[in-house]
Amino acid sequence: MAFSSRTLPSHLRQGSTSSNPGAQSTGQSPALVARVNEKKAELENLKELRDLSAAVANQMEALEQKLATLSDGTEAIATVVGNWHNVLRAINMASAKIPSPQNADETQPKAQEDSLPLPQTLVRIPTEHAPALQAQAEGVMESEQNSSIVS
Repeated sequence: MAFSSRTLPSHLRQGSTSSNPGAQSTGQSPALVARVNEKKAELENLKELRDLSAAVANQMEALEQKLATLSDGTEAIATVVGNWHNVLRAINMASAKIPSPQNADETQPKAQEDSLPLPQTLVRIPTEHAPALQAQAEGVMESEQNSSIVS
């Protein structure tokens, strides 16, 4: 809103101020005071809007960081899911190479004969811990033997 830059003639300025003695003491007209108060209220509202906008901006930055983390996790999950077909194919190939158990015992119940024979379980043991695991297994076996001898 633009204000006019025209100045009032001096006889009009003096007449308006002399007709309102309260305005002479404060130096401002009631309309101008009301406008100043309105502008102060507008300034307060703008300050509040600035603070709220800053809070929204901070929340958006936090959301951006969370979405970046979620995106990274999603990429990792997509990689794992993408590799499942390779894992399943390797298991299938490995189980096909394992010889199926022979039915040497003819004394098996009829229910087991009707079911399909299951392939042997694939287990991978890390070799770096093999000596420690073997020593631990031997210790457990010895303790079991000692407890069975005692009882």
